[in-house]
Amino acid sequence: MDLKDKIIIVTGASQGIGLSTAEYLTGQGAKVVLAARSEDKLIELSKKLPDSLPIKIDMTNPDDIKKLINETLEKYGRIDILINNAGQGFYTSVENIDIDSFKKVMDLNLYSVVLAMQAVIPVMRQQGGGIIINVSSAVTKNYFPGLGAYSATKYALNAISLTARQELAPENISVSIVLPKMTSTNFMENSLGMDPEVVKSRMKGRLNDMIIDTPETVAEKIGELINSGQAELLV
Repeated sequence: MDLKDKIIIVTGASQGIGLSTAEYLTGQGAKVVLAARSEDKLIELSKKLPDSLPIKIDMTNPDDIKKLINETLEKYGRIDILINNAGQGFYTSVENIDIDSFKKVMDLNLYSVVLAMQAVIPVMRQQGGGIIINVSSAVTKNYFPGLGAYSATKYALNAISLTARQELAPENISVSIVLPKMTSTNFMENSLGMDPEVVKSRMKGRLNDMIIDTPETVAEKIGELINSGQAELLV
């Protein structure tokens, strides 16, 4: 797909995979809407990305999601692609899961994505089609101690996304998931649960054996998924 002048929303765009994806897509000629809570970072990023639009939002706030869709339409008149990337990690044993924290992560990793999809589907239907890509995780293909709660949010995201793919296919709306493995971002530091240093200590042996991707690599894979339209891509 030629991405020149395509209107693409990227959530969680202020850092990590979201930031790299916004940069990559802009490099392909797209006009990117930068959505995140960190307004200062979004404004600085927008200065570097021609024709981009920074919008400060909290994805767990339904009104903010409506604001995101409405401001994008006001600026560009259409939405070709939505990339739901915003998310948060959670590292703790099943025995020690704090339910309030679990609900908080579920709210961002799953419910906000559903709300964003519900907000953009009518727009894409009216314009004759569109693409939705939800960023899941390779942990849904494995079972890692300490990641049960986080994995649960992403397992649920997979189910919702791939069901929506079947439901929306007749309307030329493609829904796909990308499943990154360990990526060199601040994801672990921003996770809930155990202290990041304790997590790193416990995972030290595994981390040494893992191939850790750069966010730029994941961004390129997202670009591949846009072009292929396949249901899921394990990075």
